[in-house]
Amino acid sequence: MISGPGILLVWLYGVMVVGAVSRSAYQIATEFDRAPLAYTLSALAGVVYGFITYTLVRGGETARKAALVCCAAELVGVLAVGTWTLAEPSAFPDATVWSDFGMGYLFIPVLLPLSALYWLRRARTA
Repeated sequence: MISGPGILLVWLYGVMVVGAVSRSAYQIATEFDRAPLAYTLSALAGVVYGFITYTLVRGGETARKAALVCCAAELVGVLAVGTWTLAEPSAFPDATVWSDFGMGYLFIPVLLPLSALYWLRRARTA
């Protein structure tokens, strides 16, 4: 699973882990009372990215299936939080990783699970 485009997915998910976890850890430690929902969702995104990175590196059919489920859940989360931030911006005094469908991260949070789902489905048939 980590050959060809799979290596790029592992690298991108690794970068997202570092970005989401470090950002949320700092925000939770310094200003949690300002936007607890946003910072908690960013921490959750970091955990999801970490799990997906682990499963991609681990390889095997069980890991591929776990990554598929997690990527689908990630996509649902990005779409739900992205829609929520647009529909009710007052609920998010500060942005999450998934706010506005990941606009603050160049839309990588919405493109990454789509790419991963495609790659993981393709890896099954290969």
